[in-house]
Amino acid sequence: MGSRGGLLWRQLLIALLPGICLGQGHFFPADGGGGLDSVTPALELRRHPVVLSEQQVLEAQDLSLSLLRGQGLGPLSLSLPSDLPELEPECRELLLDFANSSAELTGCLVRSARPVRLCQSCFPLFQQVTSKMDNISRAVGNMSESHNCAKNLLMSDRVQIVVILSEFFNATWQEANCANCLTNNSEELSNSTIKFLELFNHTLTCFEHNLQGDLTNFLQQKNYTEVCKNCQEIYKSLSRLYSEMQKMNDLKNKADSGTQLCIDVEDAMNITRKLWSRTFNCTMPCSDTVPVIAVSVFILFLPVVFYLSSFLHSEQKKRKLILPKRLKSSTSFVTFQENSN
Repeated sequence: MGSRGGLLWRQLLIALLPGICLGQGHFFPADGGGGLDSVTPALELRRHPVVLSEQQVLEAQDLSLSLLRGQGLGPLSLSLPSDLPELEPECRELLLDFANSSAELTGCLVRSARPVRLCQSCFPLFQQVTSKMDNISRAVGNMSESHNCAKNLLMSDRVQIVVILSEFFNATWQEANCANCLTNNSEELSNSTIKFLELFNHTLTCFEHNLQGDLTNFLQQKNYTEVCKNCQEIYKSLSRLYSEMQKMNDLKNKADSGTQLCIDVEDAMNITRKLWSRTFNCTMPCSDTVPVIAVSVFILFLPVVFYLSSFLHSEQKKRKLILPKRLKSSTSFVTFQENSN
């Protein structure tokens, strides 16, 4: 061992003895007990406390860890059992790849949380994490080594960190319904999603441009007439496209009626509707007003038509007078005489 190793060894012994000083002016006295008081170096330390810097303490700690790992220091070296689970180089590389990909995806998810841009921003990273997890799970190289690698990383302990992380990413992706925004095995955004996001950006741009003229006046008086008038058509186009995407999604997922559009599209439409109706207080005239009024009037007049038709088409029964036979014969005789005269 070189001089540096000897120095580290002495620092480790000093760190384990009482009466150590951490930095200038920070001295922790010994408790006064124990067999170390009879040892000359320990007594010497009591009389003249040793001052160690933080760097020296850290080096001493690293040295102690290296001892525990079995890295020898002469005759005092420790050794651990050789049957401890150790990862193969290939397996450790797979684990590091998964760790790096998971960190990148986690950062992307958090950055895209508000406003929601999960699916459009993070789908390449999600595919990357899925690929890294597949590499760990499936056979890589020698079958026995691959089996051991998957077992060590996925099933060797109760917590199973790798599995938990993978399940978290998958659950988040499914909850966001990102598959409804993607195509080609979730490798790119669908055409309808791209068109919707472009129209959404144009709508926000229209809102912004019509507020820039006199923004202070608008905010004080809450008068957004220009926004409602100039952006009505593009807002209607966006709303119409969103409805069409909903219908297409319902037709595509008939078996699962609860399936919704991806969270990016839903959040964008919610933001636009809140701005249009709550912030700007705009109203969009309904194009079906005339048919609705006509149907309503027809329904209201149905009872009148019914009773009127019943009155006109009902048969009125006439009363018929039935005369007795005596009166009937006398009447016939009188009638005969009148005719004869």
